[in-house]
Amino acid sequence: MHCRLLLSPLFLAAVFTLPTASAQDAQDLFVTPIPNMPFSGVVHVEESIIQRNGSIADLKTIREIGRDSHGRIHNEAREYVKASSNKTPHLVRIHLYDPQTRTSAFLNPQQGTYRTQTTNHPPAAFPPDRRFSLPPGEGPQNEFADQEDLGTHDIEGEPAHGVRESQRIPAESSGTGKEVVITDEYWYSEDLRINLMVKHSDPRSGTVTLTVTQISRTEPDAGFFEIPAGYRPMRNY
Repeated sequence: MHCRLLLSPLFLAAVFTLPTASAQDAQDLFVTPIPNMPFSGVVHVEESIIQRNGSIADLKTIREIGRDSHGRIHNEAREYVKASSNKTPHLVRIHLYDPQTRTSAFLNPQQGTYRTQTTNHPPAAFPPDRRFSLPPGEGPQNEFADQEDLGTHDIEGEPAHGVRESQRIPAESSGTGKEVVITDEYWYSEDLRINLMVKHSDPRSGTVTLTVTQISRTEPDAGFFEIPAGYRPMRNY
């Protein structure tokens, strides 16, 4: 969950094109669907994209996430806007998941439609990048990268353990004629079983930072995890 970030179809600026929905899935915060750990929060995403002409496009977005005591999750996707914008990014997609039925619902708020699918495999209890939350030497290692233990740091009042991975791309393979160092940071909360911050930096393409804010450990409203009344099943998907 890479560098073209997390979510949506976006608006076009005069000089550059913002990332699209599939881009959002590249670097993301995975909400683990586990029971008895309810919470809600707002993910703030900041991305700086290096354009082909060398200029930098600074973008941002936000999205709400949550999990109830049954392990059901709510995960939004919103458009990107310029970092200088005061507008609230438009809601583009909502993903709901129920680990008890293994059913995902994908909502299109703009059209008032949804589709569902059921998976055969059990839900994951840890983020896909769980190995980065472990101290170096305690998880599967990447032979092409160096890992650094960043210790423990509070994020929104929640203790999180950080690990930084640095991968060196030799000059002959980087496409730039010089060595490139790509870094990724993962700050993992054992109490919430999610990463509270993810950072990615590649000098060839830019940087992405996702941070969970406004964390509440109270039980979210049940409606947060249900298909709203009036939504219609999506056809021909």
